Amino acid sequence: MQDKIKKAYKILESCKLCPRKCGVDRLKGEVGFCKAGLEPMVSSSHAHFGEEPPISGSRGSGTVFFTHCSLRCVFCQNYPISQNAQGVINHIEGLSAIMLDLQKQGCHNINLVTPSHYMAQILEAIALAKKKGLNIPLVYNCGGYESLEALSILDGVIDIYMPDMKYSDSGASERYSCAPDYFEVSKKAVKEMYRQVGDLKIHKGIAKKGLLIRHLVLPEALSGSEAIFDFIVRELSPKTYVNIMAQYYPCHLAYRFPELSRRITHREYMDALRLARKKDLSVGFRQVLQTIDRARIPEWTDDLREEKV
Repeated sequence: MQDKIKKAYKILESCKLCPRKCGVDRLKGEVGFCKAGLEPMVSSSHAHFGEEPPISGSRGSGTVFFTHCSLRCVFCQNYPISQNAQGVINHIEGLSAIMLDLQKQGCHNINLVTPSHYMAQILEAIALAKKKGLNIPLVYNCGGYESLEALSILDGVIDIYMPDMKYSDSGASERYSCAPDYFEVSKKAVKEMYRQVGDLKIHKGIAKKGLLIRHLVLPEALSGSEAIFDFIVRELSPKTYVNIMAQYYPCHLAYRFPELSRRITHREYMDALRLARKKDLSVGFRQVLQTIDRARIPEWTDDLREEKV
């Protein structure tokens, strides 16, 4: 673990923790695209009951929301945290204490949200927390735009990877997240995650290890679901747990883009589900009835119940 921490901090000297490879010296306080400094910033931490059922379980997921992000999603629902830097500095000891407190509360796991740009500091905090008794699974909850060099350091540390796969079209990823190479990068990153942890393993309803992919359906089929599902089935496994999410709503800067300035329709979401069935995504598709936000779109509920796997 100490070797991993040293390697991670070494990367910060000319930062390439994410695929942007800004090259700034984070150890000297320089900031790059993500705007993160040397000390980790945390927006909030709590037991979260709104994650996928195997992650939240009955006692909640011990979620730690980190400030800043290497993407610039114009529709980001967490933009006050990711782009407007709402958060407070936590030193390594404080971050370690947060993890231990969440475990003490009975949380099923430690859920690190948007952690990539603080990977070195998080590793150091994990090492300290493990010395003091941290023993629940670690969840790496990220945007899918990850560096292979950074992921290789995490091998053997992270139990559950929970990346987004946002887009398959480079035009969309450039226009809406300032990342024209998003799909190519995310495919390599997710393959490495799968190599490390494999299919999601669930014991008594709770995830213990493995890969869980999130895919948010966007208006006008802008997320390019079919190419993403093809990749998952052909290059990972048809047993991959995929949460096909319906909760898109226009926020942050989405109003500047007419195609993103509305909620998705019933038909758009059902089209994504039917694509998943067509591609034989046998696990993730089955879970969608549990994860859809019925409070926001109750008129969909009956139709979804009729969609059998």
